[in-house]
Amino acid sequence: MTLYRDYDKVSFMKKDIHPKEYRPVIFVDNSNGAQFLISSTIKTSEKIKWTDGKEYPAYHVEISSASHPFYTNQEKTLDSAGRVEKFKTRQSKAVKKG
Repeated sequence: MTLYRDYDKVSFMKKDIHPKEYRPVIFVDNSNGAQFLISSTIKTSEKIKWTDGKEYPAYHVEISSASHPFYTNQEKTLDSAGRVEKFKTRQSKAVKKG
């Protein structure tokens, strides 16, 4: 049995518990210029025009999923072998002196 609902008549959100200033905001990634239009309550003073031609509040972030190495698969691995070798040579020199 399948139950069909008229979603225009059903309200899934409780009244009077959600913030009043919940609105679309453009988040701009400062590292690569990527932009995301997401609903938010963050306070902003700048506005930017979106691809639909409307102006929305804008908020600048330092890093996002568009630039974070975990999401972009451009992770950088440290040269741990080189670091270990440098440590061992420093340690051997310190032991010889002492």
